[in-house]
Amino acid sequence: MLQLKSIFLFLSIVLLSTSNEVTISWRNNYKLSWEHFKGQPQKNTDAVAVTASGITFSYSLKHRNSEVIDFTANVEAHFYPEKSWYIKERANQYILAHEQLHFDITELHVRKLRHQISQVKINNFLKKTLDRLHQNSNEELAKMQKRYDTESHNSINTEAQTKWQKFVAKELEKYEAYKSAD
Repeated sequence: MLQLKSIFLFLSIVLLSTSNEVTISWRNNYKLSWEHFKGQPQKNTDAVAVTASGITFSYSLKHRNSEVIDFTANVEAHFYPEKSWYIKERANQYILAHEQLHFDITELHVRKLRHQISQVKINNFLKKTLDRLHQNSNEELAKMQKRYDTESHNSINTEAQTKWQKFVAKELEKYEAYKSAD
């Protein structure tokens, strides 16, 4: 039996992204297709596909007399076509759905981070607070992505794959108020 395997590649945007890099923003009614996976497949791997996605985060603080008086924050889930790849001969719609769920998990953590940011009180330690929230969000995202691949055995365990699809859909609905714009 052909073993199908996919790998999620979590990217730290601050370290690996360039301002000219092409990205796809997560949108509720927009799904990935194999045409979006433009990277070169790795050789000598069991992986059928790699999804590169991550959280893009920025903020600005407004000061008055060295006191922080307000802030704005922007949090987005992005997919990186040039860093994502697949092996055409082994790919199918089932594996694409597995890869889409990796992107959906990224959006889930974007929503959770937006929710946390909405709870932040303005103070002079705001920069540190926002940076910590972002860091924690990235760590939780990486853990969930790894757990997803482990439990679903990289999509091979169809029962676990279905369980994850239902779980992520429920969680996305729970944080619906913080979803990315369509």
